[in-house]
Amino acid sequence: MSPGSSVSWRSAAPGHRRRGVTAPAGPAGAATGRRWAPPRRYLGRLWPALLLFAAAAHAGYAAGEVEIAPAPRSMTFMAGFKPQANLPFVAAYVAQERGYFAAQGLDVTIHHSTGQHLQLLLSGDVDVTTAAAGSVLKRRADPGVPIRAIALFGQRGQQTFIALAGAGIDSPRDWEGKTVGYRISLPPEYLAIVDAAGVDRERVQEVRVGFDPRILVQGKVDVLAVFKSNEPDTIRKLGFDVVQFDPAAYGVPALGLTYITREELIAEEPELIARFLKAALKGLEYSFAHPEETLDIVLRYADKEDRDHMRFMLQAEQADAVSAVTREHGLGWMTRRQWQEFHDLLTRYRALARALDVEHAFTTQFLEAAYEDGRLVWP
Repeated sequence: MSPGSSVSWRSAAPGHRRRGVTAPAGPAGAATGRRWAPPRRYLGRLWPALLLFAAAAHAGYAAGEVEIAPAPRSMTFMAGFKPQANLPFVAAYVAQERGYFAAQGLDVTIHHSTGQHLQLLLSGDVDVTTAAAGSVLKRRADPGVPIRAIALFGQRGQQTFIALAGAGIDSPRDWEGKTVGYRISLPPEYLAIVDAAGVDRERVQEVRVGFDPRILVQGKVDVLAVFKSNEPDTIRKLGFDVVQFDPAAYGVPALGLTYITREELIAEEPELIARFLKAALKGLEYSFAHPEETLDIVLRYADKEDRDHMRFMLQAEQADAVSAVTREHGLGWMTRRQWQEFHDLLTRYRALARALDVEHAFTTQFLEAAYEDGRLVWP
């Protein structure tokens, strides 16, 4: 640039500034108002430099040094019940609020089911949802619904049986001469406990009672089948202590909640499922390390729930999420042996329409992608 030139910023378009060069000053320093162009002899010197710059920029782009972030992939997760601290729900809540889904390039919409989550999964309106492991096996057995579990949160089953403390019911053998209430059908876990403990079932009155746990404190039943992360705390809040009979304590190999997706999505978009699961597992990991912060997040979704009850639910489900399998491989892991033993339990007590190959009920391919030597690989 020659002496007497000046540099100015000239607007090229709204919101954009372009650097321009004004013409050299005329006599007495007055600007001529004309844009200055370099003499042609300079252009010959500039072109090689410009070409080298363009080639270097292109090479850097081709080598991957310049990256353009792809737009987030949209997907839908549906929790299988109302907002609350069920562990598969919690993992998704935390992944959303802590930005783990976003870190995996996902824009996840979270919904809660009113009972249609499986149908919405199969129709393609939902990409991942939750289901009990027993439900997965039953759906695979009849009518052969094309779903698979991609993670197992409940290393033990959700079902337990409770009696009021001080009622003289301290072992399953004390069920004889008493009334046992269940919701819809006799749980196979109950039948397995009866067999394992040598209970004379003919001396037990078994009645269908629905979903109100207050019938236990009202004396209408002596033993009640419940979800271990829910009703025991509800009964205690009514002022009654309870005795629990956990099927796992009697060697019953039941399993709990899972994430499921449809086989079509696994085949066509495995990377989408892998990214979702990795982010959710990161959220699950955070929930163990930061339980109170996790409850803060839960209550953003479940704003009508009691914090203490949500804490009880979270702690109960976290306890059942840990096993020898997860200690070796990582949270959410599952094995063929676990599924086979649960399948055999359901088959023995006629809870499945037919036997099936359990390999068709689950896949560990996404867990294998998320973990290395039992540690979550992040991001």
